[in-house]
Amino acid sequence: MIRKAEECMIEYREHMRDGDGTVEITNFIEGPAELVDKGRLFAKITLRPGCSIGYHLHDKDSELFYIMKGTAEYNDNGTICTVSAGDVTICPVGGSHGIANRTEEIVELVAVIVYA
Repeated sequence: MIRKAEECMIEYREHMRDGDGTVEITNFIEGPAELVDKGRLFAKITLRPGCSIGYHLHDKDSELFYIMKGTAEYNDNGTICTVSAGDVTICPVGGSHGIANRTEEIVELVAVIVYA
C-alpha cells in the first residue's frame, strides 16, 4: 500500500497538552489498525515559532520524536535540553515530556506512539 502525501490528513490542535499556539499534525496513518494495533500515532508535527506541546505523562505508551528540521527546547522528565535536526528523543512508559519552539524558524519532527 502507498499513501500519497496529499492523502494524509492534516489536523490543527490549539494548545496541545496545554502548550502554546497551534500545532500542525500530518497523520501518516488512519488509525491503530495500520500499526497492527501496536501504536496509535505516526505523524509529522510542525511547530511554528512560539508553539509547543505541553509537558505530559505517558503512562500507557511510549513516544519517540525524530527532529527533521530546526532546533527545539525538549523537556525530558523535568530536564530541559536542546534538540536539533537529526536528534531522536525517547519518552518511555512512565516518562513525561514536552517540546517547544523558542526560535524564529519552523521545527518539524516525526512522532511515533507505541503501546506498552
